[in-house]
Amino acid sequence: MESISPNIFVKNIDETIKFYERLEFELTMKVPEQGDLVWAMMTCGKVTFMFQTFASLGDDLMEISRHDGGSLLLYIQIKGIGKYHDRIKDKVNIIKGLEKTFYGATEFSIKDINGYILTFAENEE
Repeated sequence: MESISPNIFVKNIDETIKFYERLEFELTMKVPEQGDLVWAMMTCGKVTFMFQTFASLGDDLMEISRHDGGSLLLYIQIKGIGKYHDRIKDKVNIIKGLEKTFYGATEFSIKDINGYILTFAENEE
C-alpha cells in the first residue's frame, strides 16, 4: 500500500470546496469540467481528499450512508501547527482548542460544514 485518499460524500460540493479552501486546500481535479460538479479532488501538501455528491451515487453502493458526518474522524499530521491554527481559527468552527496530549502530540479539532471532524496534529520530536 502506498497512500489513502478518502472519498467523502457531501450534499454540496461548491460549499465544501469553499470551506476546504479556508483550510488552505487547493482544488486539483473536478468532474465534470464544466457545469454542476459531482466530484472534486482537493490537496494540501501530501493530504488528498475527494468529495462526491450523495446524489451522484444514485442506487449504487446502498451500504453508504446518505447522511452528513458520521463516525469518522480524519487525523491529519501537520508541521507548524501553531501557525496553521492561527491562520484558520477565525475561519472555521474549532470544537477542541490547541492542546498538548498525554502522548506527546499537539492537536486541535474542527468540524467541517458537512459534519465531519478533522483533527490536526503535530508530533514533538
